[in-house]
Amino acid sequence: MARRLGIWLVRPAAQTIGQRLCTSFGGTIHKPWQDEVESQKEAFAKVYRDYSAWILVMATGIAVRFLEGLTSDKRSDPAVVVIDEGGNHAIALLGGHEGGANQLAFEVANTLGAVPVVTTATESVKPLILGIGCRKGSSAEDIEAAVRSVLGKRELNEVRELATIDLKSSEPGLLEFCAKYSLPLRWFAQEQVAQRSWVTTPSEFVRSVTGADGVCEPCALMVSPRGRLIVPKTAVNGVTVAIVEDSLIE
Repeated sequence: MARRLGIWLVRPAAQTIGQRLCTSFGGTIHKPWQDEVESQKEAFAKVYRDYSAWILVMATGIAVRFLEGLTSDKRSDPAVVVIDEGGNHAIALLGGHEGGANQLAFEVANTLGAVPVVTTATESVKPLILGIGCRKGSSAEDIEAAVRSVLGKRELNEVRELATIDLKSSEPGLLEFCAKYSLPLRWFAQEQVAQRSWVTTPSEFVRSVTGADGVCEPCALMVSPRGRLIVPKTAVNGVTVAIVEDSLIE
């Protein structure tokens, strides 16, 4: 079923972010300050269930107050993602699994260069992040074979997310692999990756293409700076994989 998306802005300062989100995802932008007949909370309540997903550009506290008394069942409530006006954090606030808010948070984060915040238990306890690089046109089968080879005795269900450079963000094989196993894909701008020196074996070829010494290692470590690189860059049939294990707080 197609996602019906609403984007709520609490003030004019959020219009730039709102338009970027609308350009990327479609949907309807609400600008409630243009109609001051009722409070924003009352206006939001009237249209809350007109959409299957919401992006609220506001502080989390405001979002919580807006949602007070509106939620009923996680299987039917709209997904809600909150993004601050600075575009720093995309928080999956409501409907993480059932509503698709976790995935939407990653999509919003990738679009704005923000950090996705997902707190559902099944994601938070998965310790592995995979950094991925690949040749153009690598198939989903090639990527899966490389991932499973590099994982060794570790399981795919231990993987929390994949990370790559923005040049590979639309690679069909990578997207197909992630969709097959419902794995979030996070990507970083070339400039961000180039600023990181977390590369065990620099590649002149990668530098000539991306401006960075490597892709898979720095991308994985950027997702989890407190994590530990347990498998350095390993190349399998045109796909490079690095594994970082997050240091989970006990």
